Amino acid sequence: MQEAFLHSLWKYKKLNMNQLKTTRGEDLQILHTGLHNETESGPDFFKAEIHLEGQHWVGNLEIHLRSSDWYAHHHETDPAYDNVILHVVWEDDMSIFRKNETEIPCLELKSYVSKSQLEAYHELLENKSDKWINCETHFDEVDDFKLAYWLERLYVERLQEKNQLILNLLKVSNNNWDEVGFKLMAKAFGLNVNGEAFLQMSSAADFKVFQKCFQNPIQLEALCFGLCGMLPAESEERYVNNLQNEFKFLSQKFQLNVPVTSQVKYFRLRPDNFPSIRLSQFCNLYAEKPQVFSRLIQCKTKKELYGLLEAKATGYWETHYSFGRKSKAKMKKLSLSFKDLVIINTILPLKFAFNSYKGQLDFEDSIYPIISSLRPEMNRLTKGFERLKPKLATSALESQALIQLKTQYCDMNRCLKCQVGLELIHA
Repeated sequence: MQEAFLHSLWKYKKLNMNQLKTTRGEDLQILHTGLHNETESGPDFFKAEIHLEGQHWVGNLEIHLRSSDWYAHHHETDPAYDNVILHVVWEDDMSIFRKNETEIPCLELKSYVSKSQLEAYHELLENKSDKWINCETHFDEVDDFKLAYWLERLYVERLQEKNQLILNLLKVSNNNWDEVGFKLMAKAFGLNVNGEAFLQMSSAADFKVFQKCFQNPIQLEALCFGLCGMLPAESEERYVNNLQNEFKFLSQKFQLNVPVTSQVKYFRLRPDNFPSIRLSQFCNLYAEKPQVFSRLIQCKTKKELYGLLEAKATGYWETHYSFGRKSKAKMKKLSLSFKDLVIINTILPLKFAFNSYKGQLDFEDSIYPIISSLRPEMNRLTKGFERLKPKLATSALESQALIQLKTQYCDMNRCLKCQVGLELIHA
């Protein structure tokens, strides 16, 4: 049994709170369970209130599986535990005393927990076998309203976690949001396979160098392709020669460090996702709309963001997917599905981070209308939940939340921190 199970029983009052008695037979009434201490060291619950034999007590509570854990954890030597007024345990196996040698009252929970709760707990956390997630046999039993509320919280949690990368980039860039937006958009255009390579490219030269090239599309492409190490050593094609000459000029002018080898990958990518195509589209976006960050912050609807992301690869790439190899002519514009990925994984986290940084926490106005209007992502994780509860993900908000649920809760067995797990155990 996990101690976290006892925490959840206590926190949500999911036990028989009537006619409680301590292990010494004293009448006990819980007036306030206390404030759960989930992050700091010290007792598990602060500022609890109890009536013990008619006397009113205010103080802290500590929860253990066994009473002897008090000494196993060396609480007797820690002043932070001097104000513990009640020791809540699953099994009382020894008496615990304060420094002044008075005994700390003890409540043994196993007499007050229902059999159905114990069975639900054991099935969820101790009978995993080959389940995809621990609660898969009962997942569809969770109340729809409660599940929807939990998914919205998970999506916000996902945005908050992505804040760290954004804040790190902001610190490195001396609080230049345009630079942060440029780097994250570059990473987005690289997708999972080449995202890190594109991010390194965007950091390989001072942002001011990129800005100087925004008004000159051929220079911007030369700079980006060159810093990615993608330019051929030799070519008879005019477009490629122009890129080579421009990058040579820029390298000398700005003392750029030219990569020895390219880090980009083509393996198992569809041709439309080749790094050559995505990098050209990225350059076209910034050549046509250099103030991308300020414009995306102002966008309030999906339609406006779609308009912002109108970009296409340079004319050369209409007949090429890689340097020097001709292909059937095709205009290579950003698809709606790609725009959705950029909006979901980059633009909305950027908007959320910027608003949070400015103290403008307006999720309901700036983020929710957009994310809830985007189509849900279809991947291995979302399809797994679809099998358990059909039509669960109706928008990108739910699909992003389900990814957070699977990776940060289900895979880590954090069922007792998950509203689904708590609902099933304490139903």
